Amino acid sequence: MAASSFEQDLSAAQSGDEVAFATLWRNLNPGLVRYLRVVAKPAAEDVASETWLQIIRSLGKFRGDEQSFRAWVFTIARNKVTDWRRHEGRRPTEEITAEHFDVAGSDDTEQRVLDQLSTEGALNLIATLPLEQAEIIMLRVVAGLDVAAVAKLVHKSEGAVRVSCHRALTRLRDALSTLAAGSVTR
Repeated sequence: MAASSFEQDLSAAQSGDEVAFATLWRNLNPGLVRYLRVVAKPAAEDVASETWLQIIRSLGKFRGDEQSFRAWVFTIARNKVTDWRRHEGRRPTEEITAEHFDVAGSDDTEQRVLDQLSTEGALNLIATLPLEQAEIIMLRVVAGLDVAAVAKLVHKSEGAVRVSCHRALTRLRDALSTLAAGSVTR
C-alpha cells in the first residue's frame, strides 16, 4: 500500500468510510490470522475478530504511519491472545477442526487446497518452535514489522529479537533439511 493511499484510507476509515476500512482490513487480516494461527491456533479466527472489534472501537484515536498502524494492530492482537490464554486457563474447551465443516467452494478448489497445504505446512513448522521464537518470526515475516517494533511489542531488546529470529530460522532450516532427507529416503 502506498503511503499516500494508506493515509487516505486511514483518514477515511476514521471518518466512518466502510470501503476504506475494508481496504485496511484486506491488507492486514491475512497476516494477522496467520500470526494468530501460530500463537493462538484453536482460537485464531475468534481472536482476529476480537482484535478487529477493538481496532474499530479505537481507530479514531490512532495517529501514525503505516508501519505504526501495523505495529498497533499486532499489539492489540497480542493483547487479545493474552486475554484468550487467561480465559482458556480457567475454562478448557474442545477444539473444532476444519474437517467438521464440509463446504464446497466455487473457485479452483485444487489450487486452493495446494496453497492451503503449503501454508498449513509452513505454519505448522513454525508452530513447532518455542512460542517466543515462533511469535517473533510471525511478527517479523508475516506482520512485516521491523526489529524495533517487534522488540517493543515483545518487551525485549532489539539484539534479543535478532538472536531469537536467527535461532528460529536456524531451527526451521534444520527441520526442513530433516523433512527433505526423510522424503528422499522413502
